Amino acid sequence: MPYIAINDEHLFYSDWDGDAQDEHPPLVLVHGAGGTHLHWPPQLRRLRDTDVYGLDLPGHGHSRGQGHDSIAAYSEMILAWAEALSLRRFVLVGHSMGGAIGQEFALHYADRLAGLVLVSSGARLQVHPSILQGVQEDFPATAKLICDWALSQSASDRSKRLYLRALLEVNPTVLLGDFWACDAFDVRERLGDISVPTLVIGGTEDRLTPPKYSEYLHEHIPNAQLLLVEEAGHMVMLEQPAVVTEAIADFLATLQASRIRQ
Repeated sequence: MPYIAINDEHLFYSDWDGDAQDEHPPLVLVHGAGGTHLHWPPQLRRLRDTDVYGLDLPGHGHSRGQGHDSIAAYSEMILAWAEALSLRRFVLVGHSMGGAIGQEFALHYADRLAGLVLVSSGARLQVHPSILQGVQEDFPATAKLICDWALSQSASDRSKRLYLRALLEVNPTVLLGDFWACDAFDVRERLGDISVPTLVIGGTEDRLTPPKYSEYLHEHIPNAQLLLVEEAGHMVMLEQPAVVTEAIADFLATLQASRIRQ
């Protein structure tokens, strides 16, 4: 799994060669606040007949750097990374903050996107003050709170332990920067300008970005598709990996069929 230097930051990314045809755009998976590429399920990271890239954003996972405190800065980093890898067009799949990055990217670089998938995200991502304050004052307790809100009631105890353990390994300063970036993000008045095919996925039990967030995206992004996954919380792709992977695979097939018709 390779690293690449972007603006003095060494970014780690997984690279799955799915033997895709040249005309089949790759997937680029962008995690949420405090996440890593491992927040995407293995079956999606190794999707059949698709080249898939899973990024660790600066300061996250295996990537070096300090992280950023604005969605725009992360979006520009995605562009620089894609340029460095000579990715002309791709489908960006973003979870939560990654979905915000995807929306920002689509608004500025639509020509680079064949499609957009927004998972557990929103047009505005206001962060609860208790989380912003708690990350600074009592990180372990706040991490436990985030874990409780991120996973559904039906999530297994093992899943909760693994999620909490991974969250506690995140640099609190990086996580706080992510949350500040989310808290300042608001593109509600610009959603109508998103011109790329879009799939919105949410969990019915999501307490961080409730279903109404996904429904708002669906209603305001032209021709967007919506899938609300039952018995899934904010980490819908880990709680219901088969459902999410199938939905994204079907979306890619739809994009391919549309391209052929054109």
